[in-house]
Amino acid sequence: MFADKTLTCRDCGREFIFSASEQEFFAEKGFANEPGRCPECRAARKQNRGGFGRGNRPQREMHAAICTSCGVETQVPFRPSGDRPVYCRECFLKIRGY
Repeated sequence: MFADKTLTCRDCGREFIFSASEQEFFAEKGFANEPGRCPECRAARKQNRGGFGRGNRPQREMHAAICTSCGVETQVPFRPSGDRPVYCRECFLKIRGY
């Protein structure tokens, strides 16, 4: 169904192979476009972005808060403004029905 294709990198202009197995992977993930960069340029671009991407996010800034429901001290990923309730993870999950 898939056959190896030769593509040209938009960054460096070199030709690279878009293998049949890579094409199958792209199709399984639902990617509609072929890669525009060779593997080396993709890696360099990812490195220059600081490696951000799925699973490589920067650490979130956490803020101290007191749970409105149980009164325990907790950490939340937003700055509590005081005008809305703040819940610890356990109380939040109970309220959500998990």
